[in-house]
Amino acid sequence: MSVPLREALKFWAKLGFISFGGPAGQIAVLHQELVEKRRWISERRFLHALNYCMLLPGPEAQQLVTYIGWLMHRSWGGILAGTLFVLPSLFILIGLSWVYLTFGQVPWIAAIFFGIKPAVTAIVLHAAVRIGKRTIHNQVLQWIALGSFLAIFILNLAFPIIVAIAAAIGYWGGKKYPEYFQQKSTHGSKETGGYGSALIDDHTPTPEHAQFHYQKTIRHSLIALGCWLLSIGALVLLFGWKTLYPQIAWFFTKAAFLTFGGAYAVLPYVYQGAVDHFHWLSANQMIDGLALGETTPGPLIMVVAFVGYLAGHIQHLIGASNPFWFGVLGACVATWFTFLPSFFFILVGGPIIESTHGKLGFTAPLTAITAAVVGVIANLGLFFAYHVFLPRGFSGSISWISILICTLAGLALFKFQKGVLTVLGGSALAGLLFHYISILMG
Repeated sequence: MSVPLREALKFWAKLGFISFGGPAGQIAVLHQELVEKRRWISERRFLHALNYCMLLPGPEAQQLVTYIGWLMHRSWGGILAGTLFVLPSLFILIGLSWVYLTFGQVPWIAAIFFGIKPAVTAIVLHAAVRIGKRTIHNQVLQWIALGSFLAIFILNLAFPIIVAIAAAIGYWGGKKYPEYFQQKSTHGSKETGGYGSALIDDHTPTPEHAQFHYQKTIRHSLIALGCWLLSIGALVLLFGWKTLYPQIAWFFTKAAFLTFGGAYAVLPYVYQGAVDHFHWLSANQMIDGLALGETTPGPLIMVVAFVGYLAGHIQHLIGASNPFWFGVLGACVATWFTFLPSFFFILVGGPIIESTHGKLGFTAPLTAITAAVVGVIANLGLFFAYHVFLPRGFSGSISWISILICTLAGLALFKFQKGVLTVLGGSALAGLLFHYISILMG
């Protein structure tokens, strides 16, 4: 029995509208929907795909959606799943970017953002705990998670370095102490965290389309390269190489290949290039764009659409009758060249990854990497907490309201097991409530 493509597409489209909370929150939503509720894929197969996506540059949540869509319904299933995951946030961010530039800062919108930011902090910490419970099942993996946390928190090591060290530990440990790096099977057992049998279960054979073939790999590589050459070539022919849109295309192509560690790793690179080098937008505008990216559905890396929109809109404010469409083009170019490599990584690399099930030489490094990622996500949650609770740094006052909202959001997630969308909605209302109370008392 398999899931019809139409039913799967309905879910992927819905997911694009409900996937809040950044990569950690989105992976938690994916696990809840696909592993726990719908049973489309087993936890072991889900984590196997997630480990691969964690290794790749670019947005891991979108790549994971593409991977599962591809595994279920071939290449077009993966392409459609990954596209539907991105499109809602692209349209929403284009609209919000236009409102942002046209109407400026609106107090009640700022109040909503104020309420949502503490909730995002709680969601990230909740995701770290959930992933840790599923993947860290012995003391060695606990030490790896703690070591990665300290490495990024104290030593400020780059994420790729942490991944490389964890992979080396896993590779060595898999040979010397394999019992600590075995992937824990959860097939069918409630005591071990399983959720019953799945359509794609632990021992379900890899389908024909997901098996590795040299000819298919070469064909998919040439198609991806052709799409990139045709699109960037069209921009050069229309506008010239040294103009805005080819620059956006080339910059975000590099971002897609060079920034390992998911959306949070790409943000410093985008900030440095878009603000400091190209001057497409200001530092304050970039921070506002990040807030929009954190509080809209879809991948957090969709902040690139905000950057592209502002670059096109602002550059054409003078001498253009309607700069909106230039902004739309900038957003679409940034999005296309950011996500095109992700589809390439999945469609070309997926068959290789599917051939590694149960091979400890491959899975042991990924098990160690997963443990390290838990520590990195925990550090990110504390990073968010610092900036939300102490908005002006240690020299400023503590935002007790933010701490209260974060605490209530954490209770809703950990104790009452509320969904991400419910928590974000309640936190947004709390931000509005405190805003109007302060007006009445002011």
